[in-house]
Amino acid sequence: MTEALLEVDDLKMHFPVREGLLLRTRKFNRAVDGVSLQIGPGETLGLVGESGCGKSTLGRCIARLYQPTAGTIRFQGQDITGMGGRSLRPMRQNIQMIFQDPMESLNARHTVGDILAEPFVVQRMGDRAWRSKRVNELLNIVGLPARSASRYPFEFSGGQRQRIGIARAIALNPKLVICDEPVSALDVSIQSQILNLLMDLQREFNLSYLFIAHDLAVVKHVSDRVAIMYLGKIIETADSETIYRDARHPYTQSLISAIPVPDPHHQPSRQVLQGDVPSPINPPEGCHFHPRCPIAEARCRQREPELRELNRDHLGACHLAVTG
Repeated sequence: MTEALLEVDDLKMHFPVREGLLLRTRKFNRAVDGVSLQIGPGETLGLVGESGCGKSTLGRCIARLYQPTAGTIRFQGQDITGMGGRSLRPMRQNIQMIFQDPMESLNARHTVGDILAEPFVVQRMGDRAWRSKRVNELLNIVGLPARSASRYPFEFSGGQRQRIGIARAIALNPKLVICDEPVSALDVSIQSQILNLLMDLQREFNLSYLFIAHDLAVVKHVSDRVAIMYLGKIIETADSETIYRDARHPYTQSLISAIPVPDPHHQPSRQVLQGDVPSPINPPEGCHFHPRCPIAEARCRQREPELRELNRDHLGACHLAVTG
């Protein structure tokens, strides 16, 4: 990989759980519990896992919407973990987010023009005429007519609203865009259009994406590399082709087996997991996945596996994963 645009090292985000009459902190929700990853210029890293595994929390930490509990976030070699206030404002130009629900992420009281002009107002860029021209350019880039600027979010379909959200995310010409399940709230017929738009924008503006999703089929379509997350930790990572062809972790294998195959004669070999995802407030000892793992051994219940190299550029956190 070339020099990393983003480097995350041992990042943790533990939310306090307050209990009792005095609301004292007795436990912590370990939403993100020691994650390390890198993203290069123009690269897409797909982040996959079940709901509640900490994917969105990780994305919000990287965007500095949350202050991490521990660990470091470096962007273009600069440590931005402890930045705040005015020092963080210039950095926000380069790290933007696309949210899952386009209706909830757009201010219903503002016109589309006001929504798209707001980043320029916050960053004190241009005058009113320049901002209006730039808004029209952004609408054209995402495939919406210029007259959309005078309308309100509720007047658009879900796919059109997500296009507005994408336009807002690229308004300041960022280098990294965190896509937090950007198509999961859309109809299947619209998802491919939005994915193709994101890929076209990446080629045109050399964007890097952290693409968060729970659908491996979608991630396969857009990602260069894939990281699998379970209960706050990365448990396997490799390039997209390797993950789908040669997954080593039992959890990854189960996720891949659930991808539907468009062939009525295909007999799926599903690896159905038993039980529920453990609570991040009280995770299991040893490997967090062992209560649901079909091949778990005694050591899996006693000692947590390290994320180690299984093959070239292929890492896995499993005692039983085969190397080489």
